Amino acid sequence: MKLSDQAIGVLMMALQKSLLEQADIVPLLKEMNFAQMDNNELLVENPPDIKVRVPVQPPESKLRVANQQTHFDYAGSD
Repeated sequence: MKLSDQAIGVLMMALQKSLLEQADIVPLLKEMNFAQMDNNELLVENPPDIKVRVPVQPPESKLRVANQQTHFDYAGSD
């Protein structure tokens, strides 16, 4: 039995949440209910709600972007 892509995603999001909040991941994991799908993969039936705060950019008038080009010189390239 393996984890489905959905279950892996849920576990990774729970890990990210616990790292960002510097909190224990165990309570989140204990709340999860798993079900076995027809292909023998595990699915999380009740993924936790995870809210992400998105930083707001300053007004356009305060942004300054330099027009620079970056050149990468790879060894062996002509």
